[in-house]
Amino acid sequence: MEPRLNFFAAAPDLLKQVAALNQAVEACGLERSLLHLVKLRASQINGCSYCVEMHSREARADGESEQRLYLVAAWRESPLFTARERAALEWTEAVTRLSQAGVSEDLFRATRFEFSETDLTRLTVAIGMINVWNRLSVPFQAIHPVARAAA
Repeated sequence: MEPRLNFFAAAPDLLKQVAALNQAVEACGLERSLLHLVKLRASQINGCSYCVEMHSREARADGESEQRLYLVAAWRESPLFTARERAALEWTEAVTRLSQAGVSEDLFRATRFEFSETDLTRLTVAIGMINVWNRLSVPFQAIHPVARAAA
């Protein structure tokens, strides 16, 4: 598979703004480990190999265990995630798959139990951010340099 388009080169001014929002999300105050899980789960759902590769590596570099990374796709069946992480992962799935079922009142209440209004807003923006990257990387067939070297 070859990349279809270099979106950074095609719209550099716009992508600078996307990157600036990404930096703001990274510095928003949510736990880095939680952000890694959210990015990984949304990227799995969206089939974004570039982002799955990148966020798995970043999470490992920040001390996340291989076992937890393997189990993100099956987080509901794993005892390795905290109540806060479970709430974030379920919220991630609902927001990423928004057109399928929306976000129920029960899910909102359950997630709100684990997150303040501020943190829930931050989490939702973080989910939107990774979905933007996925929606750029998948249609334009972005390939992570490490994955390309291994091929």
